[in-house]
Amino acid sequence: MNGPEIHVEVAPALHVFVPAARRSAVTGLTTDGVATLGHVVESLGVPLTEVGTLMVDGREAPPSHVPRAGEHVSVRPVRRPQRVPGAPLRFLLDVHLGTLARRLRLLGVDAAYESTDIGDPALAARSAAEKRVMLSRDRGLLRRRELWAGAFVYSTRPEDQLDDILDRFAPDLRPWTRCTACNGLLTEATKEEVADQLKGGTQRAYDVFARCTSCGRAYWKGAHHEQLEAVVERALGMRTQGG
Repeated sequence: MNGPEIHVEVAPALHVFVPAARRSAVTGLTTDGVATLGHVVESLGVPLTEVGTLMVDGREAPPSHVPRAGEHVSVRPVRRPQRVPGAPLRFLLDVHLGTLARRLRLLGVDAAYESTDIGDPALAARSAAEKRVMLSRDRGLLRRRELWAGAFVYSTRPEDQLDDILDRFAPDLRPWTRCTACNGLLTEATKEEVADQLKGGTQRAYDVFARCTSCGRAYWKGAHHEQLEAVVERALGMRTQGG
């Protein structure tokens, strides 16, 4: 670039996206005089999904602002909890976030998930068509303009991923109401209604069942229930502490 120089300060919370050489308090950056502020921020490596406010010389500016020489730009992270206007809060997760998807569903959060790699254009199109917040660790996907909304998943550990999404979006939690396999809603079921899915030991040991209204999968408090209960209690505990 060979144009006006601006001064950019990126909040520490966003330093994970910025090369180390540009993480100083204020970075001098030469622009081409045409690119928008949003383009400039993304050129530093920061997806706009992670930007809450852009301040130019102390005043809030839109991503469409074209920087002028000498301007001081402050890039701030999203405020938490983040509100997503215009539709009920629901998510779409890419192929790499299956565990996070199942844990969100366990908590009753509407979380669609693509178990195969359908490609960034198709994911972005589904996000827009269904008005779902795209969750991904793929920065390129989160920069696609057709996305309805998106959020970067910062950790690679499912426990931390879940904590972060719950803290960032504060979704309503309705544990044990969604199918962890397909995201459908659960309803009470009799033993007779799910008998074809039960082995002998399960038929004798359990009497309370639920069934997915979409895929028909049966649920009961089996061998892994204590582990799932721990995930639910942790999430509900976070909500109590935060509220």
